[in-house]
Amino acid sequence: MKRRNSPIPLSITRILHKVTLSACGLLALALGLIGVVLPLLPTTPFLLLAAFCFFHGSARLHGWLESHPWMGKQLRLWREQRAISKTVKLSAITYLWLTISISLGFFVTQAWHCSLLLAVAIIVTLYILNLKTLPVENGKQ
Repeated sequence: MKRRNSPIPLSITRILHKVTLSACGLLALALGLIGVVLPLLPTTPFLLLAAFCFFHGSARLHGWLESHPWMGKQLRLWREQRAISKTVKLSAITYLWLTISISLGFFVTQAWHCSLLLAVAIIVTLYILNLKTLPVENGKQ
C-alpha cells in the first residue's frame, strides 16, 4: 500500500511543531511564575513542563531557562540527575504548608474544602519527600 504524500511540506510541519511547543512552554512558564505567589498552583511542574517544551521547541528559550539565576541550576540538576537538594525539599515543604495554613486560616470555610486542601498537602509532601535527594557537595546543600 502506497503512502499518501502530505499536502504540507515537512519543514513547515516542523516549524509549526516548534512554535506550538514554544508557545506551550511560555504558557507553562507563566503559570509556574503565577504559582510562586498563589497557593495550590504548583510552580515546579509548570517549570519542568516549560523546560521540556523549550528543549524540544526552542534551543534559545531552553538555554535561557537553564541559565536563569533563580531556577536554572535546579532545572539542570533535575534534568541530569532527577534529584533535588535537601534545601529545596525543605523550602518546598515549608512554603507548601505555610500557604495551605494561610488558606485554611483565612479563606476556606467549608469542611470538605479544608479536608481536600489537607489531603493535597499531605500527598504533595509525601511526593517531595520521596524524591531523590542530591548528595551534599563540599559542605553545601
